[in-house]
Amino acid sequence: MAETQAPEVDYTLNNPDTLTKYKTAAQISHKVLEAVGALCFEGEKIVEICQKGDKLLDEEIAKVYKGKKISKGISTPTTISPSSYVTPYTPLVSDAAEAETTLKAGEIVKIQLGAQIDGFGTIVCDMLVVAKKDAPKEPVTGPEADLIVATHYANELLLRLMIPPGLLAQGTDEEKKKAAAQRAPTQAQISTLLEKVAKAYGCNVVENTTSWLFDRNEIEGNKKIILSPGDGVRGDGTPEVGEVWGVEVGLTLGNGKVKNLDHRATLHRRTTTTYGLKRPSSRQTLSEIVKKFGTFPFSLRQLDDEKAAKVGVVECVRGGVLRQYEPAGSADNTPVSRLLTTIAITKNGVTKLATANPIDFDQIKSDKKIEDEEILKILEQPLARSTGNKKNKNKKKKATGGDE
Repeated sequence: MAETQAPEVDYTLNNPDTLTKYKTAAQISHKVLEAVGALCFEGEKIVEICQKGDKLLDEEIAKVYKGKKISKGISTPTTISPSSYVTPYTPLVSDAAEAETTLKAGEIVKIQLGAQIDGFGTIVCDMLVVAKKDAPKEPVTGPEADLIVATHYANELLLRLMIPPGLLAQGTDEEKKKAAAQRAPTQAQISTLLEKVAKAYGCNVVENTTSWLFDRNEIEGNKKIILSPGDGVRGDGTPEVGEVWGVEVGLTLGNGKVKNLDHRATLHRRTTTTYGLKRPSSRQTLSEIVKKFGTFPFSLRQLDDEKAAKVGVVECVRGGVLRQYEPAGSADNTPVSRLLTTIAITKNGVTKLATANPIDFDQIKSDKKIEDEEILKILEQPLARSTGNKKNKNKKKKATGGDE
């Protein structure tokens, strides 16, 4: 009797289970993001907050899909990047000097983390201004407020530029057809528009800020959008219905240039490269990585023996089996912002799966505004069919410096 093959599983967004898993991962990411943000006060050690964040992620992930034979875990560990840092930062306990790094009052820090269910990962990055402990919350003004508000609008603009042409078109069939025939904005056009938003607030886009297509077990897919690309760097691909993306925006009060920092690379992820590792310590480290994290990024402090891991990854990186994320910061040591939103593009538009908290305009006060009509017109547009107009009108009023 012929063997019956198991039906092939549809892992695209056409399968409702896929979107449910993404949404479950996003809910966990949000919950932990809130909890980590509540720990960020002046004088707190970054490494301790990162450890607590990962513990919370593990606890929340353990509560869902119990007893199901599916992989689940952290899609990116808790990272907290100080003011001038461009990349996610997560120090090690065993690096004595960096383990003592504390948060400073008034600096903008970026919190990034994420969860994955069955390989469907969501990542979120939000930012906050570090407050003093047991002191009343003061409104943020001046250049820091300009940077945060600019990043909020740059993010909202980029999300709208991710909508495939004509997807939300209104009017007659002829008008809809005409809208759908328009070409998606090029990456150069996207960069130009975001740079206009940045300039309105006295900021610049951080060079090579990259948004990636997400896939199952993959947070750096075969498409990417690169804002303000450096020499010899280019993005590839436009967003389409049925895709999930990690959309990133990074601005700075400086010139936008980036430099490598003199810190150990503590974030790594497995590549598809195979290489015969010679050292038993390297093989043991890789074995633990494969078992715990698959192809998702991880911090060396998440491994059982942090000190052994620091030795074990050396050959893995040299052989290309692991990729290490080089720590980077603004070249002129100026404050940097970052938002990262995981979105799903469906036939109804863009759904924010994992996203930063809404900006509190009563707390973040900028006296600058956007005056470019093209940008204001895009910001007015809904992200999806179900989005109400009221919210967007408020958004325009704030963008143009209208009274509350």
